[in-house]
Amino acid sequence: MSKVNVKNGTPVGSEHLCKRCSWGQFVTGYRESDLLVICMRPDLSFRVPFPVYECNEFSDRYKPTWEEMKKFAIEVEPLRVSAKTKGFATVTTIEPVRVDGDEDEDEAARRDDA
Repeated sequence: MSKVNVKNGTPVGSEHLCKRCSWGQFVTGYRESDLLVICMRPDLSFRVPFPVYECNEFSDRYKPTWEEMKKFAIEVEPLRVSAKTKGFATVTTIEPVRVDGDEDEDEAARRDDA
């Protein structure tokens, strides 16, 4: 017999999403049924009578804050291995290149001026 997968069906397990949420408060007794879950959101506090599967106000308590991530971050600066790349050179001065046809025109212009 094969296992059948159903999309958007009933979730398996009864783990509270509130256990990982920073707004959740848990009180547990000795029996499995002795469990009190309170959502401590700032706008409204209420008792949660069932295991929560999905919540739009979920805030993971184990996820670091932005300040904590900046505190533990390693700053990496770019490192240049070599100053020059072999086979390539940079041009420092630019000089015009004379073409054979240009020399004849320049000489003719000089003769006309003289």
